[in-house]
Amino acid sequence: MRNLLSSAFSMTVAMLAMVIIPATLTLQTVHTSPPPVQITPSVSPYGYAMSLLLFIVPSASILFWFIPQEGLKFSRRAFGWSVALLFPLGGALDFFFAQYFFIYPNVSATLGIKVPALGQSVPLEEYAFYLLGFVTVLLLYIWLDEYWLSAYTVPALSQQRITFDRLLRFHPASFILGGALLLAALFYERYIAKDPTKFPGYFVFLVLCAFIPSTALLPTARPVINWRALSLTMFMMLVTSLLWEVTLALPYGWWNFRPQQMLGVRITAWSLLPVEEIYVWIAVTYASVIVYEIIKRWKTSGRSMLHAFLGVGPAPWPLPLGRAEAPKVPSVIRSSDRLI
Repeated sequence: MRNLLSSAFSMTVAMLAMVIIPATLTLQTVHTSPPPVQITPSVSPYGYAMSLLLFIVPSASILFWFIPQEGLKFSRRAFGWSVALLFPLGGALDFFFAQYFFIYPNVSATLGIKVPALGQSVPLEEYAFYLLGFVTVLLLYIWLDEYWLSAYTVPALSQQRITFDRLLRFHPASFILGGALLLAALFYERYIAKDPTKFPGYFVFLVLCAFIPSTALLPTARPVINWRALSLTMFMMLVTSLLWEVTLALPYGWWNFRPQQMLGVRITAWSLLPVEEIYVWIAVTYASVIVYEIIKRWKTSGRSMLHAFLGVGPAPWPLPLGRAEAPKVPSVIRSSDRLI
């Protein structure tokens, strides 16, 4: 089983590399960026607001059409808990760091409704962007996991999913990789870019958001993740993101980035898109699926949060001596906790 999981994880990484490496080499041949579009109110009125349909339409289609039509059921509580935990990350990015990371030059591309953030207000569309993004990631993964790639899913009430001693498990490799990425970014700024006025704050935020869940939860999420569904979700989100940013958002000024908080590596052919932005939805998808699968394991196990995550407190059923596993599905699992 361990070899199979390692193979699935490695295959996901290899699939990303098959696209990223040739695309990177090709884009490096372009040395002149397309001329910038002159930002006027008539360039793309309500463009940012309307573009949210790129998330709304797929999410609504999966939730209200495809899932009922296919007779699929999924963990409503795991989905709700995941969105409730993940959306604050996007909200925090806007509320605390928008003043350092982002600018919104084309006001006419939004509805004109400003919402609070530290140091500056941000368009309402920003918060909707992150909320809808997490919802879309999770629904895409659920749909692929439960239907298109269901042959590779771990059933919700299988022994493999509901039997565990505790969910919170340290993953040294994620910790080391995350730390190495942070050190590499700081090394680049200090010794290669040699710009003392800059700090890669946006990159640091993305690394922390991706690798904190991985460091704490990957060992117990890994056996139940449908890696084929995850990789396809990642590709779909990446393609949508690049279409959104490269052809629409940056050229027409829906949003842009403050150079002081970026690595300084930009893609010339894509309207000088910061390289960090390519990896946003890779990181978001990776972290979101880990969180969802962990919460799904917790909710279907019937355990209290403290017992499920830390293994402390009374177990909800008698455990066989010498092992922290349940011999059968516990009766304390309510039907509302299982599936809808």
